[in-house]
Amino acid sequence: MTCGNSSIVKALLKGRFAPSPTGRMHAGNIYAALCSWLIAKSTGGSIVLRIDDLDPDRSKPAFADQVMRDFEQLGLFWDEGPFYQQRREEAYRAAFERISEKAPVYPCFCTRADLHASSAPHLGERNVYQGTCRHLTAAQRTERQQEGKSCAWRVQVPDGPLSFQDLLQGPQTSNLACDCGDFVIRRADHAFGYHLATVVDDAEQGINCVVRGIDLLSSTPQQIYLQRLLGLETPSYGHIPLLVNVKGKRLAKRDKDAALDALLAAHQTPEALVGHIAYIGGLQEEDQPASPQQLLQAFNLEKFAAKAKARYAITWQ
Repeated sequence: MTCGNSSIVKALLKGRFAPSPTGRMHAGNIYAALCSWLIAKSTGGSIVLRIDDLDPDRSKPAFADQVMRDFEQLGLFWDEGPFYQQRREEAYRAAFERISEKAPVYPCFCTRADLHASSAPHLGERNVYQGTCRHLTAAQRTERQQEGKSCAWRVQVPDGPLSFQDLLQGPQTSNLACDCGDFVIRRADHAFGYHLATVVDDAEQGINCVVRGIDLLSSTPQQIYLQRLLGLETPSYGHIPLLVNVKGKRLAKRDKDAALDALLAAHQTPEALVGHIAYIGGLQEEDQPASPQQLLQAFNLEKFAAKAKARYAITWQ
């Protein structure tokens, strides 16, 4: 079923839920998942569930199981999965090697303190890597390794414009050299980086539409760059407004009143909670109970895109 007669997209979209199993979901997670589900389903498309458990220290199987039960309780059903990133190391390793053949990849010995001290602030909270380790000689790299210093691995980025059309935010242009600098594709603890893993998994799982918070808009050029190096198709990207607390900070798992268990207790039914999130997030005009399926009947991507572009953040209440 296609809803809303949108002219923004004309193909079946395959989206994804990609929760990190590090705790209970909160209102912001639910809003992003609801938007992704509605956009894909409005084209007659499908949803993949992927568990982004790259961080073994923080990711817990019990949280992954709970996330799946939570999605089901809210009526956010998926068509494929679950897929787990911790089981995909060989695919990431192969991609790392292919990237190394296409662009300069080098070890970076900078500590977190080094990065904060040397990086130039950009766009408020973001830092631009200054290429500190890019020009180390082979002898200097060997010396640091012999000293027992751990290293991450960065890919060198080009100095030039990279443009894409965001499904919700419109045309975007970035210069990776100016906006982020060379970025990490393998961490110092040997885990593969978020951008690399995401790009590889999206391609293998057939994801052609990625819907997520606007705080990740600046990450999209990095992922497109990796897709081009790997010869992969680039999905459509749509970045939605953030749900923030009263202090203007992005909702996080520490915001207990926005955590799912507290929300269900306050709203009493999953439909009341979904309806409230939809109302706050501009997905329906009135604050009334609604299931995802009911929201789908009236969903119009063009109208939602106009609202999403007009607001960077929405205060949760």
